[in-house]
Amino acid sequence: MNTRQQRGESERAQLRRSELIATGRKLFADTSYDALSMDDIAQHAGVAKGLIYYYFKNKRGYYLAIIEDSVMELVSLASGGVDLPNTQRVQRTVEAYLRFAEFNEAAYRTIITGGVGFDTQVQAIRDAVRTGLVSTVAEGAYGSKDIPPIARLALLGWLSSVEWLTLEWLEHREELTREIPRDLLVRMLRHTFDTIEEFAPECPAPPPDPDFRPYTGREN
Repeated sequence: MNTRQQRGESERAQLRRSELIATGRKLFADTSYDALSMDDIAQHAGVAKGLIYYYFKNKRGYYLAIIEDSVMELVSLASGGVDLPNTQRVQRTVEAYLRFAEFNEAAYRTIITGGVGFDTQVQAIRDAVRTGLVSTVAEGAYGSKDIPPIARLALLGWLSSVEWLTLEWLEHREELTREIPRDLLVRMLRHTFDTIEEFAPECPAPPPDPDFRPYTGREN
């Protein structure tokens, strides 16, 4: 097999793997991990069960690949908008985060709560997404991912609030529109920036966005 043929085979394999992950994300969005067997997954995907074992080794490997794919999407959504002013980029990050949680609830819950039992690999994935999101917020606020440890600690504290506030909001989103947690989190982040500046003057809080209109309860 020549190089071109090998490249074509590799691309087809990657496409098939991506298709299987997309199918899995839909399945696990509506059904718990324990309720789905490999036979169920293969039937929904329209493939032989052996193909799933070939790409992912076992059900757990398949599950972790789905979670990693979800994490990549979350970080990609949150880190977009690099052409926006810093304050607008921060607000866009919060909005993207909440949208992801709303439309990928099962994956989000797995990422935040740690998966099936205490799953060290899912915990590692969560740590990676936390690092990525803190770096995104830091770059949006300060123009750099390289910030003092105390600033990183404060942003991690805010992100922990984001995670659990979002989980609580998901339980009550029929009563609370997305604008409410978004604006709460943006305001909480504003206070976090002010506190960081007190402890680390080299990290001045970014100026408020004059165009930001917080939720007032009167929007449709």
